[in-house]
Amino acid sequence: MRIIAADDETLMLNMLTDRIRQACPQAEVRPFPSARKLLEWLEETGEPFDAAFLDIEMPGISGIALAQRLKELCPKGNLIFVTGYSQYMAEAFQLHASGYIMKPVTVKAVEEELRNLRYPPAQPERRPLRVQTFGNFEVFYQGQPVHFSRSRTKELFAYLIDRRGAGSTMGELISILWEGRLDTPSVRSQLRSLITDLRTTLQGLGQADIIIKQRDLIAVDPEGVDCDYYRYLAGERSEASTFRGEYMTNYSWGETTLGALTRKDG
Repeated sequence: MRIIAADDETLMLNMLTDRIRQACPQAEVRPFPSARKLLEWLEETGEPFDAAFLDIEMPGISGIALAQRLKELCPKGNLIFVTGYSQYMAEAFQLHASGYIMKPVTVKAVEEELRNLRYPPAQPERRPLRVQTFGNFEVFYQGQPVHFSRSRTKELFAYLIDRRGAGSTMGELISILWEGRLDTPSVRSQLRSLITDLRTTLQGLGQADIIIKQRDLIAVDPEGVDCDYYRYLAGERSEASTFRGEYMTNYSWGETTLGALTRKDG
């Protein structure tokens, strides 16, 4: 969710921004110290917004005038007025504002407005390939379990998911998949077969682009999968209850990430 906020008083703007971020940690929040700066940004980028928290009494361009312009630029953007005065409610109603908050702003008030937006924000489309890392590592395509012909192929994919888009070298993968084995031509040949097997499996699902191969590096494209681990790190509240102290329990090397998750959760 993209949220913009405007208030000409620095203290009030900082407080408003802080309350919004507490109420919606996963949101992208952009604060602006004036209506003019907000409009300049919006007209230059053309980026839509889901909700705009606007102070009404601002010099130059008032919050009401700003809201009128925002409706032209983003008709489905939710307008939420923030003010210390109640006499502007009639004008807010005429503009079909989504909400009206009296100062001082509280987290509870922001949460209430975001729960009851006039125009609900579009939900991001879930990727057809879903990866489960909390508990055992499992992969699903359109709700059905994905079959891997080799257990090490599945483990290879698991490790790439764990790396979250960071490239892994052949030597690194060998040390993970064949713990204690030397990096020999024979083992490298086996690893290349696993990589081919993984790409073939994903290609059969129409998901070959998820694997990125560059010279001696191989990685997964994090944007190509719907992963509980990634969503949890992004702060999605829906994932907060799914992590129960278990991460890729089928693989011992997952304990490093589990330690980091446990510290974050604590």
